[in-house]
Amino acid sequence: MATSVHSFRKLATVQFKLFAREPLAFFFTLVFPLLLLLLFGAIWGNEPGSSNFSSQYGYIDAQVPALAALIIGTVAMMSIPVATATAREQHLLRRFRATPLRSSVYLAADVAVYFLVALAGMAVLIAVATVVFDLRFGGDWGALLLGFTLSALAFIAVGYLIAGLAPTARSAQVVGQVIFFPMMFLSGAAMPLAIMPDTIQQVSQWLPLTYVVRQLQSLWFGTGWDMTAVVVLIVMLAVGTALSVRVFRWD
Repeated sequence: MATSVHSFRKLATVQFKLFAREPLAFFFTLVFPLLLLLLFGAIWGNEPGSSNFSSQYGYIDAQVPALAALIIGTVAMMSIPVATATAREQHLLRRFRATPLRSSVYLAADVAVYFLVALAGMAVLIAVATVVFDLRFGGDWGALLLGFTLSALAFIAVGYLIAGLAPTARSAQVVGQVIFFPMMFLSGAAMPLAIMPDTIQQVSQWLPLTYVVRQLQSLWFGTGWDMTAVVVLIVMLAVGTALSVRVFRWD
């Protein structure tokens, strides 16, 4: 048990260092959402009533949980497939497989690092928005963390599914981008759905990231769990995990 815990910590440290050395992954996960926050804040501000949810909240109050959903999508659709496929191409996964280390320890460390990176991204958004825009929060932090965890794990499972199916790192990157970018612009993660045409709003109901935005915003404003979103995310997590385990390849 102690050996597994030590191995987990070592692997998690290595995986985080590898992530930090990828400038594109670091930029789109931690910097890009922050730039959007500052840009939107400079344009629309955060005066009460400037959001589409309540007269008590401003635009940035609603956009922080939406950008947290954007971070989840970025980690799952752009970082995980490329990093995993690259490690497979470089035969790093085969070497891990050949060691006495259990496969579950490697995968657990990998998932933990990506989850913590996404969580750190949301924490940065909250900190900056609080200092710069006087961020307001009306929910329960424990419920928000639970909703964030469910959302992140559901998308992470899909990210590993893409990584298992993609034959190369380049194809994993293309597939991840093709899936993610439409969701980013049409789910409400980058821009509020309320300002979009009705047709786009109808299309958004078919995009998984829409339900992450809805769930996190509901918990942020303290209106409770969005049960439709909960069901969608649980199904994503269950199906994504089952399929990713089935198609995951070490070489």
